[in-house]
Amino acid sequence: MTSIRNSVLLTLSWVALLAIFFAQVEIQIEGSAGWAVNLPTWRIEQHWLLDLFWGGRAMTGYHAWVFPLIAMFFHFPMVMLQQWSLALQARTIACIIVFWIIEDASWFIMNPAFGWHALRPETVPWHHHWWWNLPVDYWLGSAVAIVLFHLSYRRK
Repeated sequence: MTSIRNSVLLTLSWVALLAIFFAQVEIQIEGSAGWAVNLPTWRIEQHWLLDLFWGGRAMTGYHAWVFPLIAMFFHFPMVMLQQWSLALQARTIACIIVFWIIEDASWFIMNPAFGWHALRPETVPWHHHWWWNLPVDYWLGSAVAIVLFHLSYRRK
């Protein structure tokens, strides 16, 4: 049990470190204009599929490339080692979810134009759905990640 706990803690610590570094990259790219508002990229603001799969946020060319890129990075160890299993896939998806939650929250915490206090519906128009003072994505993503981590470490 201790080795599983250590594995989870090491994995989550590494994912958090990656997320914090990527949040800094996005802060340098976006500045105070979150969700690629001022970037020279295409945008789709309204579409029913965005409401269903994207939390109502705009789809941008930037996000259309960066989301799969991050997913590919997280899958790279399985490709490099030529190993795949349902457990590894569940753990990888959980890590991707945790990465994006920590990255998004870190973007606010570290961004000089925002700060943690600015993470609220009035100042963050790209997060449309909130619950208990945080974007719903954080809550749902955390629940899904916990289930996936649990399943990925479950013994047969």
